Amino acid sequence: MILNKKIYKSLLVGFITGIINGLFGSGGGTIIVPSLVFLLGIEEHKAHATAIFIILPITFISTFIYLKQGMLVYKIAIPVIIGAVLGSIIGSKLLNKIPTNILRKIFGIFMIIAAIRMVIK
Repeated sequence: MILNKKIYKSLLVGFITGIINGLFGSGGGTIIVPSLVFLLGIEEHKAHATAIFIILPITFISTFIYLKQGMLVYKIAIPVIIGAVLGSIIGSKLLNKIPTNILRKIFGIFMIIAAIRMVIK
């Protein structure tokens, strides 16, 4: 069976995202969203929502491996999880209320700031 180009691109994006997630604990927003939009032609809002869905299983796997290696800092993780759950409820409800051009700009600015902070530190 011959897979079409979109499936090959999707597998490649997933593979790269998995490696990035395992190494750096990120990849959903930084890799998946732009890949879904620019390589696979998915609409911006759907790309953000789809990225969250994709991140879930890879995060479980990475977390399990880190847990077995004793690398988790529970005193920090638990309060951050509580805040993140509350924030994700608000953020997911706001997603469709933000126009695509504004969403793209906010996301781009966030990525630029994160990149600058990583390079400077």
